[in-house]
Amino acid sequence: MHAFDVLGDPVRRRILELLADGEQSSGAVTEVIRAEFGISQPAVSQHLRVLRDSGFASVRAEGTRRLYAVEAAPLREVDAWLDRFRRFWEQRLDALATELARGKRARRIDSGGPPAAPPGSGAGDGGAADPPTDKDMT
Repeated sequence: MHAFDVLGDPVRRRILELLADGEQSSGAVTEVIRAEFGISQPAVSQHLRVLRDSGFASVRAEGTRRLYAVEAAPLREVDAWLDRFRRFWEQRLDALATELARGKRARRIDSGGPPAAPPGSGAGDGGAADPPTDKDMT
């Protein structure tokens, strides 16, 4: 099964989100998925099996419990495929960051404060050397 076939299902995506927070028992996953999607325990088990068989999740036995965890390798493959498309949104995110910095600088100048440092300089970004002021909180 292709990675996007696996990730195309909202139930499987949600299961991966749950597993991204750490290893989960099949019972814990089933409880959340049943509550959110209204599907049966066997249906949840089938989704877990697809994730396991496709390499997106691993399972280990601990007594009578089955503990599931995310496997990174298939996600790295998806990330590599998406890499060719990042330029479409990274340029826009860079432009948004520039506009936000301009707006912050304009607000400081309008309020009589010192102008902000240029974006990417590390100064004026709210770090330890530049604690937020009451003006920054508005």
